[in-house]
Amino acid sequence: MGDVTTGSVTANGLDFGFLTAGPADGPLVLLLHGFPDSAHTWRHLMPELADAGYRAVAPFMRGYAPTSVPEDGAYQTGALVTDAVALHEALGGGPDAAVIGHDWGAFAAYGAASIAPGRWRKAVAMSVPPLSVMTGVFFEYEQLKRSFYMFVFQTPLAEAVLGRAFIEGLWRDWSPSGNGDHVDNVDRVMECLATPDNVTAALGYYRAMFDTSQHSDRYTAEQQAISKPGDVPVLYLHGSEDGCLGADVVAPGGDPGGVLAALPDGSSAGLVPGAGHFLQLDCPADVNDRILSWLT
Repeated sequence: MGDVTTGSVTANGLDFGFLTAGPADGPLVLLLHGFPDSAHTWRHLMPELADAGYRAVAPFMRGYAPTSVPEDGAYQTGALVTDAVALHEALGGGPDAAVIGHDWGAFAAYGAASIAPGRWRKAVAMSVPPLSVMTGVFFEYEQLKRSFYMFVFQTPLAEAVLGRAFIEGLWRDWSPSGNGDHVDNVDRVMECLATPDNVTAALGYYRAMFDTSQHSDRYTAEQQAISKPGDVPVLYLHGSEDGCLGADVVAPGGDPGGVLAALPDGSSAGLVPGAGHFLQLDCPADVNDRILSWLT
């Protein structure tokens, strides 16, 4: 039951490739990855979800091969939210579904749970806190140093910079404990960024983040939903050794530093000791236990 297989589905006008595990009639759990990552980031969690009776589906996000590159070039977070809701519909999800997001996927999870609460029973977000918290820490000096890559990605040099060596450097810096198999993970990322169009797509997420002229009015409601707590309870997890976004967004001991106040009632937040940015790979047993406990 825990075997991971591949599949594809059309949603929001895109052909999504995905990994899946679990019974076809089980409650849907949609797993959304971030940058620089792929659907394979969920390979430890998916079999556990399957064994617990869930249908786990991890799509490759828009622009990440084998998912198609959007013709309209839309990469604003509102588009990611729309994708998540459309995937729920296309995959036949019910009101007992859950959405789990890491990094960019976390923003999609916040927005999808907020704008379509009837589709989700629970949500999980990892490594990127709610927008109000993120905005509060982003402009601190130490965090600006960690976020240097975002500013590099705004330049015409970004396509030339974003190669394997750069991505390996981010993985080493972001998960310095080295518990994850960085080489294998980067191999998977490079498969997703196999063409120049895929590379430009990955950069498009960050360019749309800073340049609102790249936003489509089509996704306005979904864009706004990201900053609204909504009603679906959220479990927020952050690695104590995260080298991408400092763990001070969640105070030591798991006592939230402003995170819970930005989440819906009934939510929870905590640190994962010894984990870096890719906590689902650095400390899979701990993260899996927390998520399964939250869902059940």
